[in-house]
Amino acid sequence: MDWMFDMSRHTDLALTGLAPLIWGSSYIVITELMPDGFPLTIAMLRALLAGLILLALVRQLPGRDWIGRLLLLGALNFSIFWAALFVAAYLLPGGVAATLGAVQPLIVLGLAHLLLGNRVTAMGVGSALTGMIGVALLILGPDARLDAFGVIAALIGAASMATGVVLSRKWQPPVAPVTFAAWQLTAGGLILLPVAIVLEPGFPRPDFDVAIGLAWLSVIGAAATYYLWFRGIARLGPAAITGLGFLSPLSAVLLGWLVLGQGLSALQIAGVAIVLVSIWAGQRAQRPGVVRFGLAKA
Repeated sequence: MDWMFDMSRHTDLALTGLAPLIWGSSYIVITELMPDGFPLTIAMLRALLAGLILLALVRQLPGRDWIGRLLLLGALNFSIFWAALFVAAYLLPGGVAATLGAVQPLIVLGLAHLLLGNRVTAMGVGSALTGMIGVALLILGPDARLDAFGVIAALIGAASMATGVVLSRKWQPPVAPVTFAAWQLTAGGLILLPVAIVLEPGFPRPDFDVAIGLAWLSVIGAAATYYLWFRGIARLGPAAITGLGFLSPLSAVLLGWLVLGQGLSALQIAGVAIVLVSIWAGQRAQRPGVVRFGLAKA
C-alpha cells in the first residue's frame, strides 16, 4: 500500500509543479506581447477572465457566509500579490525581485506552523534557504541594485501569497478545487477592477498579439494553473507545495534561453541544479522520520 501512496503523491506533486512551470512563461508573454504601463490592468484582466471562465464551467456561486473569506483570499493570492509583484518588477531588476520573492517558502513554513500546527523541520528550512540561493544564482546579475520601495513591495508580495496559500488550506470549503479557484480568481479580479480603472485609464484596444497574450495568461496561466495549485494545497498541504514555486524562475530563465536566445552561464546552470536539489529536499522534509527542531520522529 505504501507504493500506491507514493505513486499518488508523486502524481499530485507533478500536477502541482506544472503550475509554477507555466507561470514562468508569464515574463516572456508580458514583455513580448502586452502593452507597457498597464501592470494592474493586465493583472485584473488575467484574474477576472480566468475566474469568469471557471465560473461558467462550474456554475456554482459561494454562499453568503463565504464572501468575506473569499474576498480576503482573492486579495492575498491575487490582488495584493500581483500588484506588489509588478511594482517590484518595475523598481528592481528582475533577479532582485525574484530572489526577494523566493523568501515565500520560509514564510509559509512559519505560518503553517502557527495556523495549522505543522511542525517545522530542519530539512524544510534548509531546503527553503537553499532554494533562495539557487534562485539568486539563476537570475542575479552584476548590475543588481536595491530600491527601498521595490524591496518592500517584493516582501509584501511574498508575504501576501504565503498567507493566502496557508489560509486556502485552513479555510478549505466543501467544493472541488476548480470551484475554489474560480471563486478566488473572480474575487481578486473584482478587487483590482476599480483600482485599474482609476490608476491606469486608456488601456489600448487589444490587437492580435495582446489577445493571444491575454488568452495565455488567463486561460492557461491562471484558470488551469491555479486549479492545479489549489488542488495541490488541498491534497498535499501548503508546506509540501510551496517549494515548487522555485520552478517558476527556473522556467523563466530556461524559456529565455530557449525562446529568446538569452545566454546561460555556468553560475546559472549551478543555480538550476541547486533549485532542483532544494525542491527534492523540501519534499523529503515532509516525509515521516525526519529530524525536527528539538524533536525526532521514528
